Amino acid sequence: MGKPTGFLDLARIEDPFRPAENRLLDFLDLHEPLNEEKRRQQAERCMNCAVPFCQSDYGCPLHNRIPEWNDLLCRGLEKQALARLLQTAPFPEFTGHVCPALCEKACNLSEDGVTNRNNELYLIEKGFSEGWIEPRIPAHRTGVAAGDNDAGGSTVAVVGSGPSGLSAADLLNQLGYSVTVFEKADRPGGLLMYGIPAMKLPKELIERRIRLMEKEGIAFRLGKEVDPSLLSGFDAVVLCGGARKPRSLSMENADTPGIVYAVDYLTEQTKALLDDRPSGISAKGKSVVVVGGGDTGNDCIGTALRQGCRSILQLEMMPAPPEERLPSNPWPEWPRVLKTDYGQVEAESVFGRDPRQYQTTVTKAIPGSDGTLTMIEIVRLMRDENGRMVPVPGTEETVPCELLLIAAGFVGCEEALPKALDLPLGRRGTLMPENQSHHIKDKYFSAGDMRTGQSLVVRALADGRAAALEVHAYLQKENEQ
Repeated sequence: MGKPTGFLDLARIEDPFRPAENRLLDFLDLHEPLNEEKRRQQAERCMNCAVPFCQSDYGCPLHNRIPEWNDLLCRGLEKQALARLLQTAPFPEFTGHVCPALCEKACNLSEDGVTNRNNELYLIEKGFSEGWIEPRIPAHRTGVAAGDNDAGGSTVAVVGSGPSGLSAADLLNQLGYSVTVFEKADRPGGLLMYGIPAMKLPKELIERRIRLMEKEGIAFRLGKEVDPSLLSGFDAVVLCGGARKPRSLSMENADTPGIVYAVDYLTEQTKALLDDRPSGISAKGKSVVVVGGGDTGNDCIGTALRQGCRSILQLEMMPAPPEERLPSNPWPEWPRVLKTDYGQVEAESVFGRDPRQYQTTVTKAIPGSDGTLTMIEIVRLMRDENGRMVPVPGTEETVPCELLLIAAGFVGCEEALPKALDLPLGRRGTLMPENQSHHIKDKYFSAGDMRTGQSLVVRALADGRAAALEVHAYLQKENEQ
């Protein structure tokens, strides 16, 4: 331990947000990093606990050796700290921006936990700036380039370049396989590229990582709608297509122009930003309503504010979470408490109030004379005797709305590819085998949201690595026969 009394002597300080009035003018990073001295001081707060819950199942899904690299960081051994971090964390620049930091809430300091997320982001960015991050070229290849199987060896296709696909490809490449990643979009990254706004995850970081992976020998084929014939030449296939089938709303006039799914809205804004053009779905000058109280709904708020919306309202059908932990939700579990995120803070700074309204849903879209959305009807909800949320009679009201963004979650993966490959979907609409493994059948495996349903980036990274190890065991067994 670098400083035994660090957690007593030093207060927790996260990377500060840029002032709301400044960051609302652009799509640049939300935060400003602490300087080197203050970041080391934050690492000094780590207690090197005898039982580090931060790296347990309650904490980090990647099981990062957090006390070890915090100790190295606080002693100024940053290169060694980064090396220890990279033993388990494939892409700290991603988790350092978007991970909810389960490890920090599982810290023995509880709500005052060590700033692990900021610390890992500092380490990886230090590594890139100092030139410590170099291509890791496998010393030996077990496979050959795809389509050249006459030469022998094993090749692996990864379908989807989101967090699980990239982590699976990264580990398989390091194990010596020749890996080709297929992505149907025009840029790699999956939800990292198009599902998370640029101010939350700068897109140059994704592009930087992809260039590095290409130098390490991984091939990326973009704009590819994969079919069975394209996968026939590979010895194993990892399906990482995500869970992008959105949950719809039961309301009248659901096909009214002006109703948009959140993932389409966020994707179009990021594409417009990268292509240096106006977004084709703009909130400028419009009354915007967001349905859904999760991270995606919050990202929609932040994006609509930057586009110049006239007003913003966020609806959540469930009751507001408690402000403090309930006895049924003890530490080191993730605290299911009220959280005010950056978008809600920004909305309050612009309009003078929190945009959230709980126990409310949309019942009807009301088009104007030109057929486009102008108003919506909403209704309050309550729990019935069976615990279901049902409408409260007489609470219907209409509110202005020219852009309705549906961020109500997802109900599974897109069905076209599994159907074409004759792979059965589970009851949650995902490729989760009954034994919950990653191996579906024959040479096909699944990972990330496509296997588990919608989850966190860090869990997708861990799941991709787990799938890669199953592929490795499968191919070793196949090659022995």
